[in-house]
Amino acid sequence: MSSVYDRIGGEAAVDKAVDIFYRKVLADDRVNEYFDGVDMDKQANKQKAFLTMVFGGPNNYTGMDMREGHKHLVARGLNDSHVDAIIELLGGTLADLGAAPSDIQEVADIANSVRDDVLDR
Repeated sequence: MSSVYDRIGGEAAVDKAVDIFYRKVLADDRVNEYFDGVDMDKQANKQKAFLTMVFGGPNNYTGMDMREGHKHLVARGLNDSHVDAIIELLGGTLADLGAAPSDIQEVADIANSVRDDVLDR
C-alpha cells in the first residue's frame, strides 16, 4: 500500500499543505499566540520535513523530538485543546487540497500518537 505522502501528492502537496496550514494557524486565535516571534519560514521548513517523514516520504527531518521541541510551549500553557485545534486545522487543510477522508484520519491518528510527547506527559 502506498504512503499518505504518495497518496496526497508527494513533496509539492506537502509544501502547499504546510503553507496553507500555517496561514490557518496564524489566523486562529486558539493557537496563534504560540507562534509569536517565531521565524515562520524556518518553522515551515521544519514542518515540511517532519510531515514528509511521518507521512511516509523521505526522512530528512533533523529537528528536535516532539517532547523537547514543545516543552517551552507546555510551560506557556499548551494543552489538549491546542493540539485538537492543530489537528483540526491540518485536517481542514488536507480536505481543502482534496485528500481522501481516510488519509485525513490517518494523519489525525499519527498526530494523536505523539500527543503525550508534545504535551510532555
